[in-house]
Amino acid sequence: MSAMPIGVSMMPLENRHDTLIDVATTAERLGYDSYFLPETWAYDVTVLMAEAAFRTQRLMLGTGILGVWGRSAGTLAMGAASLAEASSGRFVLGLGASTAQLTEGLHDVPFVAPLARMRRTVVQVRALLRGERVPLGVATGARPLKLNLALRTEVPIFLAALTDESVRLAGELADGWLPFLYPRRSLPHGLALLREGAARSGDADRRVSVYPSIPTVVANDPTEARAGAAWFVSFYLTTMGPLYRRSLARQGFGREIDLVLGANTPRFAAAVPPEAEVLLEELTVFGTPAQARERLAQWHAAGADMPLVFIGPNLAPDEIERTLTAFAPMLESERAREARG
Repeated sequence: MSAMPIGVSMMPLENRHDTLIDVATTAERLGYDSYFLPETWAYDVTVLMAEAAFRTQRLMLGTGILGVWGRSAGTLAMGAASLAEASSGRFVLGLGASTAQLTEGLHDVPFVAPLARMRRTVVQVRALLRGERVPLGVATGARPLKLNLALRTEVPIFLAALTDESVRLAGELADGWLPFLYPRRSLPHGLALLREGAARSGDADRRVSVYPSIPTVVANDPTEARAGAAWFVSFYLTTMGPLYRRSLARQGFGREIDLVLGANTPRFAAAVPPEAEVLLEELTVFGTPAQARERLAQWHAAGADMPLVFIGPNLAPDEIERTLTAFAPMLESERAREARG
């Protein structure tokens, strides 16, 4: 583990197969601690994780996230068990409710009672991965089965969550929390919710890891970096449905959201006006390499155990290398520092 743990993730719009795998090997070479890939509407992310497992030796690998609608609990458990074996115990199963658009528009499944679906899925997957019979919640008249294998290591389960109750659910049932577009200043509140959930589980002292995905843009020109961060924020607030707008409005950013929507009407302009600058500071990491390191360190200080540098799509290999290399000084291990004197 590096002195200041950092992971890497890729935006779902990135669909170049070789790039998705090459980022994993680059991250490992530079000393990053983890690589998380989100489920998209392109490649099967579990297959990509298997490829990354065979191309790396040290890197923690995780799904960030798989939706709980597109696969049964049994399929999720079998995939997690397979990836844990392929990676020699380096795999983390990240789950989440995903979005109504992806659930209904791709999987043709009604997006109903997502919190209840997440709870049932986590409980069932956890039981299967522990070698227990699945606690059936729908086909209750059937004979419950268990996996025909014995895992050598336990698979951590992380949950993506934005609402207070879903964050409590992560604290109650999961090993980690994967927030996205969750303001840095709200992390202490999220940590309190995790503790409430842990207490609800009967183990108030249980520690839940916090791995936020943070849109990241690094450039030698600060103006260019800010423009990239503005693209991220405006894209998610204007084109990805109401989920993130509602989440941020609940946390006091209603005025800034309206300003972003107005700046991108009638056409998307990738604009965040200066009056909404707080959204860039709270949701992203951007700037020159030194500025980006300073902003990322603020996420550690706010309570993140391992921030995930979330990289945009269609970057050239040298741009990806530049972005990841910018944080190399933060990844140096304590042992290396001591050896250097």
